[in-house]
Amino acid sequence: MNRSLTERLWAAALWLLVGFFILNLTALIATVITSSFATRWLGTWFPADFTTRWYFSAWDEFQLGDVLIVTFEVVFAVVVLAGLLGVPAAYAMARRNFPGKKLLMLLFLLPLLVPPITYGIPMATVLYKTGLGGTLAGVILANLVPTVPFVILVMIPFIEQIDPRIEAAARVFGAGTLRLFIYVLLPILTPGVLAALLLVLVRTIGMFELTFLTAGPTSQTLVVALYYAVFAAGVRAVQSIDAMAVIYMATTLVWLLIALRFVNPTQIVARAKQAR
Repeated sequence: MNRSLTERLWAAALWLLVGFFILNLTALIATVITSSFATRWLGTWFPADFTTRWYFSAWDEFQLGDVLIVTFEVVFAVVVLAGLLGVPAAYAMARRNFPGKKLLMLLFLLPLLVPPITYGIPMATVLYKTGLGGTLAGVILANLVPTVPFVILVMIPFIEQIDPRIEAAARVFGAGTLRLFIYVLLPILTPGVLAALLLVLVRTIGMFELTFLTAGPTSQTLVVALYYAVFAAGVRAVQSIDAMAVIYMATTLVWLLIALRFVNPTQIVARAKQAR
């Protein structure tokens, strides 16, 4: 009886904590959104009036058109390159045993486990010395460091669950490695590849540290531009910055919802357990 009461109390405390967190997060987001539409909001529960002019002001003041173009250039380049490099590497890791495989897996894990700032500073130093710092190519290369290992680790369970006899049968009928991969494996792996690349897309949009350290005036993504809007010198309307933040949240949320449409995070864990 006491044990049952204790479990109920723990469950109630847990739900209370989760509810408190969700309430605070919702209130924070609602405040930013409301402020982005407010004409004036000082010392009252609600703004005096609402307007959309701050969005037009933010678009012109922060050159959001150019920033969004750069953001999507970086994001889609990272997604394509991470897929081209990560999927074949994941196949090799899933199907081949070789000396040092566990060490290589550990190296793949490091960019995901170690805070980006710890390796971002020396990497940015190297990029600036080679002339890539401050360029679009440098930002893309910096973002590939954590995203390629991410694709590899996500794709390995998907590949391991494919019966090797399917590949053996295709080779019996004369399929080479390239044809095997394109016509046999890729159609089977399409859901996994799509899920991994969509998650990479969302991750890259939100990647701040590496982009901040390697971006120049013409290679800033939306999250870096938002940082400069908040902390750069000069006086800016709070509503205009909030409007920019709402645009950033909306951009990230749209792609996150698309990603969740194709992948359930618990499925990745389940597939990994099944592969073991």
